[in-house]
Amino acid sequence: MTPLVAGIGCRRGASAQQIEAAVRDALGTALSFHALTLIASIDTKADEPGLVAFCAAHSLPLQTFTRDAIAALDVPLDASPHARAHLGIDGVCEPCALLAARGGALLVPKHVRDGVTVAIACAAAHPHSNDTPRIKEHR
Repeated sequence: MTPLVAGIGCRRGASAQQIEAAVRDALGTALSFHALTLIASIDTKADEPGLVAFCAAHSLPLQTFTRDAIAALDVPLDASPHARAHLGIDGVCEPCALLAARGGALLVPKHVRDGVTVAIACAAAHPHSNDTPRIKEHR
């Protein structure tokens, strides 16, 4: 089974049940919930109760990324006006999934359900490898 990473963005106060429903919906029938090995989000969500509870309920680690790391990722995104207005970046779920997948491919682009956004990526590299996603050059 190919290991999967879920990138998650959510509004404040989203419950663990809302997050789980959104993740399961994004996975659909083609991808297994049991293949999830990691959840990824922006660092400002590291203490979000619903996200923390979801991860704990399924024994999934939560990896977070800074705005700078997300902004530096050089991939086309389904840009979010909400993320741009509130966080100053074009999105959360897709770039976080790709950063955590360490060069893996995006399998499910941004999926929105009940205030939760989810993107699913295939984890291509060992978590301790030196492979990194392409980063935008800053001049």
